Amino acid sequence: MKVSVVMPVYNERPTFQEALRRVQAVELDKEIIIVDDCSTDGTREMVQALEGTCDTIRVFLHDKNQGKGAALRTGFRHVRGDIVIIQDADLEYDPQEYHKLIAPILDGRADVVYGSRFLGGPHRVLLYWHYVGNRILTAFSNMFTNINLSDMETCYKVFRASLLPHFTVRSNRFGVEPELTAKFAKLKCRIYEVPISYSGRDYSEGKKINWKDGIAVFYWILYFNLKKDLH
Repeated sequence: MKVSVVMPVYNERPTFQEALRRVQAVELDKEIIIVDDCSTDGTREMVQALEGTCDTIRVFLHDKNQGKGAALRTGFRHVRGDIVIIQDADLEYDPQEYHKLIAPILDGRADVVYGSRFLGGPHRVLLYWHYVGNRILTAFSNMFTNINLSDMETCYKVFRASLLPHFTVRSNRFGVEPELTAKFAKLKCRIYEVPISYSGRDYSEGKKINWKDGIAVFYWILYFNLKKDLH
């Protein structure tokens, strides 16, 4: 099966090239769909320079900053593969774990796989209250989806591309995480979790999600679970 790696990018100049190199190094039949969300720190120029340089890389540019959800919406429209992997352009997640992430799909057990940072993989010790917030948001999401995820907010959401015609991403920002979870649950997908490593960064290193985004996630959990909204 061909893997489509969808990489939303916004102001990741220090890490983007290394993140891309790590994705390219993974030995899989894959395409890499990069969506720059109107970066202003020089990342956009890096992304533009990739156009036409490699058959496996496709580049899309937003004219204004809209958020991670909007970038994923653009990327999903251009998927040509059989399995979709969401990959941030920082260095918090390790692409070498793609093989174990797609394994439950390849062997027919799963439609969706989440890479969980809380199932025992090695991780950088950092930001206690961010950890607590993630667990609270996951528990709140689980109450409405009635699935027992350990890490709803993980970047590594992997799913069969055949699911794409059955839902539309509405969120522009970080509400996309509970939105995708709610929609996978409504579609009765077989969801698996696998443990992953996590090299978290702090705000001085470019982390973007903040407490305001965390508060907004409570709203999006309610909205996407209580509203009949797939398309």
